[in-house]
Amino acid sequence: MNVPLRDPNIVMKLSRLGSFHQSKLSFLRSFLKEFKDWDYKRDLFELNEHGYGIAVYSFKKKNRVYSLICFANELDENERSDRVIATKWDAAFTLFDGVPAKQDIERLKNEVPKQEFGRLSFKELTLSRANKSVRIFNHVVESLSKGVQPDRELLDKVGYLYRTTAVYGSGKFGLADRFRIKDRKEIYGPFRLEMMLVYLVRQFTFDQVNHVAKNKNPKKAVKLDPEICRNLGIGNSTGLGMAPFIVNHPTLLNNWISARETSLKKIREIKNISNEEIELFLGCLKKSIKNITSWNTESEYQIKKIKSLLSDLNKFIMYLDKEFNFKQDFAFNEMYLDLEKNYCEECIEYVVSMMMEPFDDIVTPLIQEMSSEEGKYFNIPTERTVAELKAILENKYSEILNIDFSKKENNLNFWFISKNKEEPRLANRFDENGADLEQPLAIARDVKKLYDLLSVSKNSWTIAKFLSTNNELRHVVRRAFIVEKFPYSEIQDNTIGQEIMPIDMLRLKLSFFGALKFDPRSDKWLRICMFQGAPLPEQLKNYDEHWVYN
Repeated sequence: MNVPLRDPNIVMKLSRLGSFHQSKLSFLRSFLKEFKDWDYKRDLFELNEHGYGIAVYSFKKKNRVYSLICFANELDENERSDRVIATKWDAAFTLFDGVPAKQDIERLKNEVPKQEFGRLSFKELTLSRANKSVRIFNHVVESLSKGVQPDRELLDKVGYLYRTTAVYGSGKFGLADRFRIKDRKEIYGPFRLEMMLVYLVRQFTFDQVNHVAKNKNPKKAVKLDPEICRNLGIGNSTGLGMAPFIVNHPTLLNNWISARETSLKKIREIKNISNEEIELFLGCLKKSIKNITSWNTESEYQIKKIKSLLSDLNKFIMYLDKEFNFKQDFAFNEMYLDLEKNYCEECIEYVVSMMMEPFDDIVTPLIQEMSSEEGKYFNIPTERTVAELKAILENKYSEILNIDFSKKENNLNFWFISKNKEEPRLANRFDENGADLEQPLAIARDVKKLYDLLSVSKNSWTIAKFLSTNNELRHVVRRAFIVEKFPYSEIQDNTIGQEIMPIDMLRLKLSFFGALKFDPRSDKWLRICMFQGAPLPEQLKNYDEHWVYN
């Protein structure tokens, strides 16, 4: 049986992309799997009684070592800000390639806390900073120092002791360029070093809170219970700064989605499913309900989505228990067809993620294909013709070509870089000034403009000749030739229209990172938690790969 890959015109709609959930393909899960056999160690821990100072953690295997260097700083309350443009944080971190010497630590002690204003070297791979959730951190210290564990209910509501405000890599601020390290097999998956940094930062937060509590009351203090530690992650507030990424990296986006779609296709093509595979799928599905019912948010938009997901999942589980025959041929295909017919997008994509759990042999090889050498696809084939380019647009952007951009609602917004916040923003072009500074993120509108111009050009013209008088559309010509080869490289929606929900773009990327619970604070930013429930470093060698649902 040959099941076709899903149509990009369905999958690449923002409402569908914004319904994606974490899966075995997610970067934090593939990072844990890759590094579970590495030796973890806390190499240095020189913090004063208040928890300020330096710590170093490492992963080692054979001759390869990655070291996280942590700098915990004293910070006045009025200096604490989660904005990207902040200049001081509770802690700053860099992932070092190898074992740092004393002179490296001295150099970095001066540079890392400055973040963007500092200067890193090729020895450093990633850079980040984080702030305490002061209320939670202080509550945990107070409790532990008195010999008791903190209030679990309070911790569950927040989910972390620290939240990061940025994680940088790939050559920024002097960090090692990707070309130096891209051939290392252990980091073939996207964002793997960034995931390592966040994971080790999580451990630092536990060690720091234990250290401060112990110094506060040496005789009575106890350590934070490992089970409570496991249920804490690292928080993050993510805004519109993340949205342009998925537009600006089309081949990378394609490879992420393609891995997911290929997994689904291959699973639907399995003729006979074993009892063990059935039990694992059903077990993860049923246990995962706990994650949804403990999902805290005040967003009406998200509450509505959660209620719909919970209702559909309960109905779906009842259907599987009472009516569905797992022993029929191609059972997962029949299940998927029923999902598309009877359930909401959020539920469909949730179950698609869950379907991957029993099939390591299908998913793991695809993880190796999720990175992209984007420079290979940057050149425009200028010898191709106008007729060929028109055919690509008609084939790959059929629905977008039907949008009328002369209507106000279809051309309502524009993307720009805020001068004050130094971050991407979205504004109403009819109410606010600045549309002349618009970023090239309105791909749907530019595709339509390109098509209209191609339609009045000679079919025999080469792309070189067409671009000689239409150079302002070079970016979208390039994208068209990319989408010809990479079907999932383009959002098939209008990113400047009245109906845009920018958090759909954020959720798409964060689902691939491995975020579990999304807490929108508006339609333009949300909070998440990373590694919540994940095994602690000393548990990695024998951890349960399906920890997400335990």
